[in-house]
Amino acid sequence: MTPKIRIHLADDHQVLIDGLSNLLRTVSHFEVVGSSLDGTTVYDDVLADGANILILDISMPKKDGIETLKEFNQKQSPCNVIILSSYDDLKIIKEVMKLGAKGYLTKNCAGENIIEAVEAVYQGQEYFSDSIREKIFNTFKDNPKLNQNAVIENPILSPREIEIIILIALEYSGKEISEKLFISSHTVETHRKNIMKKLNIKSTIGLVKYALKNNLINP
Repeated sequence: MTPKIRIHLADDHQVLIDGLSNLLRTVSHFEVVGSSLDGTTVYDDVLADGANILILDISMPKKDGIETLKEFNQKQSPCNVIILSSYDDLKIIKEVMKLGAKGYLTKNCAGENIIEAVEAVYQGQEYFSDSIREKIFNTFKDNPKLNQNAVIENPILSPREIEIIILIALEYSGKEISEKLFISSHTVETHRKNIMKKLNIKSTIGLVKYALKNNLINP
């Protein structure tokens, strides 16, 4: 039996909470266990209902989403956080990812991506909506070696892992990759090891060859 994913929703608009709840409950192994309308109560509410996933709005009253995320980070909460926001500002995205958020969705695409985001984050992956991912990708696409038309179909690799391969092949350091993708250096190294294991590649040179062979970068 698939284990239940326990989800808590935090947003100051009840209509949005109701809409997301109805959508999430269409998945048999999702369980919406609670909600919060006020940022000051989110941490205690999540602790009380034992949620695995928190979907958190940035613009919460009294205590905003960033301050709430800081509390979760400081108290080392095991609950994984997906940010839901009206903003797609890279500075905000970078800040919340550094504070431990595992996903970022804009509200205009939440209905399309929320189920996929919850699944990915619960499985230990990071998740960005397509518009956010494009913004991040644009920060390094001016590299002349990048193949702008690169398309790769490999069911064992996540979009994040493909980005890591490209950046490694473009000779970005682990620190530079962490800054570009708004993740920690430790997370970059974990991705690198997982990629090499999945592809049975033994070295960074092997990753560069893979990127060239699959037309992710230009020679």
